[in-house]
Amino acid sequence: MVFGLFEILGYNSSPRFRDLDDQRFWRATMPGVETGTYAVLEDLARNRVNPNKVITHWPVMLKVAGSLVTNQVRAYDLLRMFGREGRPAPLGQAFAEYGRIAKTEHLLRVIDPVDDTYRRQMNRQLTVQESRHKLARDVCHGKRGTIHQAYRDGMEDQLGALGLVLNAIALRTTRYIDAAVEQLRAEGHEIRDEDIARLSPLKHRNLNLLGRYSFTASTPAAGALRPLCDPDAPELDEDESAAD
Repeated sequence: MVFGLFEILGYNSSPRFRDLDDQRFWRATMPGVETGTYAVLEDLARNRVNPNKVITHWPVMLKVAGSLVTNQVRAYDLLRMFGREGRPAPLGQAFAEYGRIAKTEHLLRVIDPVDDTYRRQMNRQLTVQESRHKLARDVCHGKRGTIHQAYRDGMEDQLGALGLVLNAIALRTTRYIDAAVEQLRAEGHEIRDEDIARLSPLKHRNLNLLGRYSFTASTPAAGALRPLCDPDAPELDEDESAAD
């Protein structure tokens, strides 16, 4: 169902499967319509998608997609509506059938022995996600990044506040990264675009999440940034360790 939702919204779901050997590959054929063979994949694609379920519910599926885009319904609530008493509802079955096509395409690109571009892209996405989760755990350090509220509204409040802090950190880091790049270019350093593409606003070694805080009366003007750090200056930790 998730693959189907992503596909109808124009996105690409590319998760990694731990049990890749147990995944099913599907073929999409219309009843009574002759199709060619799948060559070496003939034995692999033994399962068949039922396109009639997709065709029957296609107008409603488009309305669901519109409701998601306009924020009229949340994906979490929608997935709950797709199942009834542990069984998928007819609309849920339609999305599942549609998603099996996208999932099979995803699996074929994963196991492609010739081109590993897709796998490399997946690894980059996974690295970004892991960086985001690490930052969230470090920010929400009191409970090791876990939510302990016993009611849903409380959990949503905590997750909402955490998301706001993470977005603020990413925005601040992005602005300072841009300022640092512009300063390096102004000093005559060659900065390649492919190197800039690898920069991440989720790195946070420079953030003091715990310990000593220092607040001064001098603050930058609205929209201005603080002076960038001198890379040749000794770090505070080094000074403190030397003093100790």
